[in-house]
Amino acid sequence: MSLFTTPAQAQRSTAPDDPSGFVVLGEFIPDIIQEIRYYSTYNFVGDRIDGYQQPCALMTIEAAQALKNVSDYVKKFGYRLKVYDAYRPQCAVDHFVRWAKDIDDKRMKKYFYPKVDKSRLFAEEYIMEKSGHTRGSTIDLTLFDMKTGKEVDMGGTFDHFGIESHPDYKGNLTRAQLKNRQFLRDAMLKHGFKPLDSEWWHFTLKDEPYPDTYFTFPVTALKN
Repeated sequence: MSLFTTPAQAQRSTAPDDPSGFVVLGEFIPDIIQEIRYYSTYNFVGDRIDGYQQPCALMTIEAAQALKNVSDYVKKFGYRLKVYDAYRPQCAVDHFVRWAKDIDDKRMKKYFYPKVDKSRLFAEEYIMEKSGHTRGSTIDLTLFDMKTGKEVDMGGTFDHFGIESHPDYKGNLTRAQLKNRQFLRDAMLKHGFKPLDSEWWHFTLKDEPYPDTYFTFPVTALKN
């Protein structure tokens, strides 16, 4: 047991089908905005993804608390958090894998991977058989400007496969776009999350409570 693990955490089940250590983000953090892309058909597959039964975001209690601290922080600067994805069940990852193996299905290529050959998605690790999202403490998000009523301009879109999505990509980004990416990154790191070097929107709680468990229960409003 970790020195920082509480008795309640130690007794919590790590069964893959047990959602008792999770919360619904919209209930836990009422200020967040949600656009759950994998519940819709506007994603790189082009279909609703397996396991997304309702358009809600779930996270472990620990990650949700850290994210609430981020939300409170960015509100001071006139922003709200907008979430695209959080907990992702293993069946959803399996759906991605099946889709990636179907080389002929390129319905959404021009929107999400215009410069990447679909046959390279595994080799370049855009698609993998395991995802940190499935452990419940990873989130994909951006900032929403309360003054303009729009998403903050990050110089790129969520789930774009390409170097343009790397947090340190300079390319043709404007100073404002770079500053926006850095602000989101700093806010997340300041409150206990770590970034991913290939996606500016992707963060994982450093001290995630289930580092070895890949959960299987569906994305739906919990009834704890």
